[in-house]
Order: sequence, then structure tokens, then C-alpha cells
Amino acid sequence: MKTSTIAWIIIVLILLGAGWYFLSSRPSAPSPTQNIAAENPQGAVAAASPSASAETTGAPMSASVTYGPNGFSPATVTIAKGGTVTFTNQGGDEMWVASNPHPTHEGYSGTTKSQHCPDTAGVAFDQCSVGPAYSFTFQKTGSWGYHNHGNPGDRGTVVVE
Repeated sequence: MKTSTIAWIIIVLILLGAGWYFLSSRPSAPSPTQNIAAENPQGAVAAASPSASAETTGAPMSASVTYGPNGFSPATVTIAKGGTVTFTNQGGDEMWVASNPHPTHEGYSGTTKSQHCPDTAGVAFDQCSVGPAYSFTFQKTGSWGYHNHGNPGDRGTVVVE
């Protein structure tokens, strides 16, 4: 092979390598979801999942927890401030969802069970009686432990961002 042909092959390989290097080191183009988010953040979140997410945290605005013979599932959920968790009894023991600690239930609201039940204002994370389902909207950020008042060994956590 001629020296000039070898030189041209080397030049082409160097150019291809340099092009690959520069293209791979550039930031990637935004995905279609990122483009939508830049145009309309709330629309992008709503399109991305059935539960809308809070703009600041990305946490969902709702979560579902089931209660059954093996306790609460999932044991930990994360939601955005202002989000709602719905607890549903799927069988087994009766369900009475209440904030920790047992038996006072004062961890979320700062009031005891005897002070806030019945919770007509909706400010205490306490079902206040046995029932098949319970929903609570969290207005405070933090990590909130809870239990089944009738079976306090069954526990879980709601993380509010």
C-alpha cells in the first residue's frame, strides 16, 4: 500500500475519533418529557403519571396503602405536602390508623387521642375509630410514623416532602 493511502486512512480515523469524542462529551438533548416540562411543568407531571406530583419535590400527591394479615403495605410511602394517603383494609384484623406513639396518637397533631377524637377539623392523623378505609391529607412536612391502634405492632411511615 502506498504511503499516501495510509496517511489518508490515518487522517480519516483521527477525524472520526475526534468527531465521536466531541459528540459524546456534549450534553444530551432533552427528552420529550423534559421539553414538555420546560413548556408546562404541571402538564408534564400530569401526563407522566396518573397522580400529579408536586413541582418542588417530584413526590406524588397521593398514595395508597393496604392493610391485611401481614400489616401495612407498602410500609413506607412518600407524598408531597398537601397530598393524601388512603388506607384500605384488605381483610384480617380491624383497622384503626393512628399516628405514633401508641396509645396517645399525638405525633402528628401534638394533641392526644382524647383531645382530638373525633377529628372534625381533619388536622390529627388519626382515624379515631375502626373502619374499612381512611384517607388523610398531610399539611406538614416530615416523617410521620403510624400504627394500627388495635394491633400496634403493625406500623408504617408516611414521608411528606
